[in-house]
Amino acid sequence: MSSSRSLKIGIVGFGSFGQFLAKTMIKQGHTLTATSRTDYTHSCLQLGIQFFRRPKTLFVDVLSVKEHPRDLLLRVLPEESDILCTHPMFGPESGKDGWKDLTFMYDKVRIRDEDTCSNLLHVFVSEDCRMLQMSCEEHDKIAAKSQFITHTVGRTLAEMNIESTPIDTKGFQTLIQLKDTTMRDSFDLYSGLFICNRFAHQELENLQHALHKVKETLIQRKSEELSPKQD
Repeated sequence: MSSSRSLKIGIVGFGSFGQFLAKTMIKQGHTLTATSRTDYTHSCLQLGIQFFRRPKTLFVDVLSVKEHPRDLLLRVLPEESDILCTHPMFGPESGKDGWKDLTFMYDKVRIRDEDTCSNLLHVFVSEDCRMLQMSCEEHDKIAAKSQFITHTVGRTLAEMNIESTPIDTKGFQTLIQLKDTTMRDSFDLYSGLFICNRFAHQELENLQHALHKVKETLIQRKSEELSPKQD
């Protein structure tokens, strides 16, 4: 039975089942286009269908953790897709006056089209960023010791409700600034630094151990100072 209205139909995935459907749709007078991972140009030509090759696409992530998005993109993207994992080490606050000398980390996870990748990186090169090529694993190791610890200390200070005083030292003012800066970021961002970075848990343990050690040292010194002196 022919359709009363001709449709323009696009078929994504032109394997045997897609071709099977296409033959009946063409018979009914519909206009078809198709695309697929495999090149079916010849098959479409025989059926009078316009075939579009899927463009090779570069996928770029800018998350604060790197192994997690790398593994996700490798798992869900087709093999022909290029993957560039990046971390601009700046944001709206630190980059408000320009990106000069600010660090842009990147890892060419899967790159076949070097020209497209280079053009993308040039966006940051042209702004005089400090370009740093580094593996996703190495990035997460370092970020757990730096960015995650920074956010953890800032949020710990916030939990302590520290505020400016009339006798602030420069060091204490720095702590106030750290607290205010980290608390401007969402808890989702902070929790992601922990949940999605396999190295963060150990750094949290190290921080707890270090604080406990400092406390023990202070208590030991207090005990020594207050104990009766021997003649």
